[in-house]
Parts: sequence; C-alpha cells; structure tokens
Amino acid sequence: MSINLKRIHHVAYRCKDAKQTVEFYQRVLDMDFVLAIAEDEVPSTGALDPYMHVFMDAGMGNVLAFFELPTQPAMGRDNNTPNWVQHIAFEVNSVDALMAAKEKVEAEGLDVVGPTNHGIFKSIYFFDPNGHRLELAANTGTPEQMAELHRVAPDMLEEWSRTKKAPRHAAWLHEQD
Repeated sequence: MSINLKRIHHVAYRCKDAKQTVEFYQRVLDMDFVLAIAEDEVPSTGALDPYMHVFMDAGMGNVLAFFELPTQPAMGRDNNTPNWVQHIAFEVNSVDALMAAKEKVEAEGLDVVGPTNHGIFKSIYFFDPNGHRLELAANTGTPEQMAELHRVAPDMLEEWSRTKKAPRHAAWLHEQD
C-alpha cells in the first residue's frame, strides 16, 4: 500500500515570543492567525514542557506554525550551517508583486536582499524576529525550462553524489541576464 500525501499539513519552527511572531506575520506578510494550542504537557511524549503553539495561514491550505517554549534554554541556530541555507520560502503571484512586497518589508525597517534571479524565479530575502530567514519568490520559468530541469535532476544528483562538485546540467539557470 502506498502513502497518498495530500499536502503539507503544517511546518513548525520555534519562536522567541508567540505574540510578537504572530503580529509580525500578520503585519508584514498579511497572514491570518488560524489557531493556538497551549499545553503544560507534550501530548506525544507526556513530558512536562509548557508551550504555546500558534498556526498561521500561509495561503492555499498551507500552514506555518511556531512553538514558544518558555522553560527551555534560549533558542539558537545551527552554527555549522550558513544562515542563508535554512529558510522558509513563500510564493507570490508575479515579479511586480515581489517588488511591491520588497517595498512593504523595507518600510518595516527590515534589511532585504534581492531581488535575486534564480533563472526560473526571482526572490527577496529577509529575517523574521526569531532569526528565521524568509524568502518571497515569483516564478518566471517556462514550462520547457521546468521540464528540462526535471529531466536532468536525477543525473545531477548522481554526479553530485560521486563528485561533490556542482554539475553543469542546469548551469544555464544563472548564465542568463
């Protein structure tokens, strides 16, 4: 029997302050605050570990959630991973929408990187109050480009696995204007 996944139910991250986090995502990304769950014991483990679990509507049935854990040590990050690697990426409708979002985010006083051209989408990057890197992306790729990337993906992965050097199968992505 195969598993038939429907979608991502939610993705959960830690936050420093649940209220501040909800207000940030409401104000900056216009996300609705869907629900909150708070317990003193963790349902899956039974451990005494009070938490506030908040859920934000990321559009089209996607949910982004956060845990505030007041009795745990202060949250940190994986110092062995560059801060550009781990991020949450959201799709916007167009490059015009991306540029309008950039203006809104900058008006919040946040530093924004980009737009960066990834060949098949353009992105901007900034950080939330918890230090999570956020990306807003507007797709620009053609169906033909996407089909070619899908076609070469297995060969690229196999070559990478052997050499740990960037395969050139899709180098055209960053060689465009």
